[in-house]
Amino acid sequence: MPKLILTNVRPWGREPVDLIIADGVIEQVVAASTAPSREDAPEAERVDGGGMLALPGFVNTHAHVDKSWWGQPWVSYGGEPTTQGRIAHERAERDKYGIPSVDSTVAVLREFLRHGTTAVRTHVDVDLGVGLRGIEVTRQAAAALGDAIEIEFVAFPQDGVIRRPGVLGLLDRAAAEGAANIGGLDPASIDRNPVAQLDGLFDIAGRHGVGIDVHLHDGGSLGLFQYELIIDLVRRTGLRGKINISHGFALGDVPDGQRDALLDGLQEAGMSWTTVAPVGSRPLPWRQLRERGIPVGLGTDGIRDLWSPYGDGDILRVAQNFARLHGIRTDEEIAYAVELATSRAAGFVHQDQHDLVAGARGDVVLLDAENVQDALMRTPRRELVVAAGRVVARAGEVLI
Repeated sequence: MPKLILTNVRPWGREPVDLIIADGVIEQVVAASTAPSREDAPEAERVDGGGMLALPGFVNTHAHVDKSWWGQPWVSYGGEPTTQGRIAHERAERDKYGIPSVDSTVAVLREFLRHGTTAVRTHVDVDLGVGLRGIEVTRQAAAALGDAIEIEFVAFPQDGVIRRPGVLGLLDRAAAEGAANIGGLDPASIDRNPVAQLDGLFDIAGRHGVGIDVHLHDGGSLGLFQYELIIDLVRRTGLRGKINISHGFALGDVPDGQRDALLDGLQEAGMSWTTVAPVGSRPLPWRQLRERGIPVGLGTDGIRDLWSPYGDGDILRVAQNFARLHGIRTDEEIAYAVELATSRAAGFVHQDQHDLVAGARGDVVLLDAENVQDALMRTPRRELVVAAGRVVARAGEVLI
């Protein structure tokens, strides 16, 4: 792959530098105006960054790219406003709209790219109706974009596990065929058999060496009970560092005394946590998570799908929602919210590092902003998006 030399950019708002990217990886970060000239590197593509703010590509740690009807005519929202009601509505309607489809998944991934997202951890439905087709659809969609977006798969049992005989077998197949993670869903309130669901998931994960990512919407004492079951299973199976909790609303409900013990258990188990920072939800103990070194990721959830008409694919806006929800105002904490959407999310997509440093994947986003804080407050247009050393978007328009 030819070199890309990105000149005069300000990583994280600091002093201007030149970025030299080769073979999809940041090769060097040098002082501004010191990169090889056109005469010295005639084969390299050169882009003048104009002194703009540079950030690493955004990382969406909780998406559902296979569910969307993006690119189709507007679909009016329907179904009962409960988890079970939305599951039933989606199952009844998805075939009518051709979900999952390569075209709609490509459309969603293009929106992600337009907003600067270059890596996605996506939950893809695995059930008796669709089988593993959603995983293949998503792989084809990513390939259609030249793998500009790195995809981390979670094989997700949206319709339950134990209550749908055969789903554990599908999850086993997905893990055997390369899915990096298998998912779970409200083991108590959906399957009404939390021990059986979690035992099944941990068995598959242990045999195939994959991670587990559990949607846990249940709040209060029911949610706390399931957290405790998961932590106990980690202790007994040794799957430390392999478990993520998505949503995990009970963290906002648990009394302070119990919360500290729960957070200590999460830390001991090496667990991580992802949130979509939903409007109206309870603030969560992000400072205590940070103090304990528990990884936190931000995601869009589904966008324009049969669950909800909302969402535009902009992770920077999700970071802003996270900051507003939690009353974040200081410069240091604002920068932390942006780090959650970028450099601190590396582990969620199996990257060792995800930053504007030598050795990292060549993912760069340029914004016309004074600094990181200004960028989060205004969520301005992404002026340039580079994915693995390739310019994929300019002035808010996708080029591939």
